[in-house]
This record gives sequence, structure tokens and C-alpha cells, in this order.
Amino acid sequence: MADNSFLTQTLFNKHASHYDQTRRLLIPPYESFYGTLLQLLLNHPKPLQKVLDMGAGTGLLAEMVLSVLPDAHVTLLDISEEMLAISRQRFANQPQSVSFQVGDYAQTPLAGPYDAIVSALSIHHVEGEGKLQVFRQCWQALCEGGIFINADQVLGSQPAVEEHYRKNWLQRVRQAGVSEETLAAAQERMLADRMSPLEDQLTWMQEAGFVDVHCWFKDFSFVVYSGSKPL
Repeated sequence: MADNSFLTQTLFNKHASHYDQTRRLLIPPYESFYGTLLQLLLNHPKPLQKVLDMGAGTGLLAEMVLSVLPDAHVTLLDISEEMLAISRQRFANQPQSVSFQVGDYAQTPLAGPYDAIVSALSIHHVEGEGKLQVFRQCWQALCEGGIFINADQVLGSQPAVEEHYRKNWLQRVRQAGVSEETLAAAQERMLADRMSPLEDQLTWMQEAGFVDVHCWFKDFSFVVYSGSKPL
């Protein structure tokens, strides 16, 4: 992510103030996408007390996590100070439940140990096989029996598939009523995208040491997959 970090940071700092308002419009399978991640947390057999939200942004996912794990403590890690500033406002009344870290998880070792590491719409900004290093970092930062869950977008396995993904997304977000201004802002943020095929990412997860690696949800380019660290 080294070559892409500054671009990602700049674009998300720029769009931080209105990022949340467009989430439901720009993620066509919004409920199932986030809901699958939350269900995986709820179904995990080990108590999840310490959670890392990697690429936490404005705290949207962290808020959802705390809604289903109210006794957990969530650490929000993001490269964008402007996005985390909004997170701090979101959790102003829950200081005991959260902590914040500004940093690039692709370049800096993660703290820990964590019972769970979650991420949403962030790791696709990491260049190619740099994702393998991220997965290795996650494995190292998890306690034994911990779980890593990624809700993200993936590249089509072939150019024709990727083109279909793009056309489908544009059609659905326009049908949902997204404005051209909002669409233009989203497409500007997409300049920082460095997506990889799902198959590659599942292989890298296994290479990093994860077991029970599986994709639980897929809707065109939107996926949710997970892996566990062995006991």
C-alpha cells in the first residue's frame, strides 16, 4: 500500500464529512453485506471482548459491532485523521467502549492480541500481494481462536466479469437515486482502489495461516469472507 497510501489518505480526508450519508445508496446489498459480518461475530464460539476495526473510517462498522457486542471494546484504526475525527464525534458518549489509532495498517505492525479483527471496504486499497502481508499482520495480532472478517469489494476474475460488475453497480446505484454529484465523488475515491480477485485473496488468507477460510456472502463485487487462527 506504500505507493497508494498518500492517495487513499488524501481522498478520504477530502470526502470525510459526507461519507456516511451515501453508504446505503452506494452499497446496493447494504443490509446483507454488513449483516453477514455481524452474524459471523455473533456465531463465533469464543467470547469477543477486544475487537480491531481496521480501516475504521467514520466508525460506521464499529457502531454496528458494538450494537451486537455491547460489552466489547473496539479499537478504530484508520489512515485518515479526518475520518477518525468523525468517529470520535460518533462515540463521544461511549468513551469506555472505543479507542482510536491513526496509522497505515499495511505498513505498521498491529497491536493486540485481539479476539476479532474486522474490516469493511478498506483492504481493496492495498496493492496486489500487499494484501497477503496485511493478512499475515492480522494473523499475528489475533489471539488463538480469534477471527478475521473482511467485508469488501473484489476484482472480477476476468475482464468481462469485471466489466459486468461495474455496469451492474452503476445501474443499481442510479436506480437507488444516487445523484450525479455523489456518484462523481464515489468515483473519485475509487481512484485509490487496488482490487484483487476473490480467489487470490482466499488463497492469501490460507498462506497467512488462517483456517476455515470461506466466503460467506457475494453479490457481484461485494463479498464477506473470514478465517480463524487455530487454537
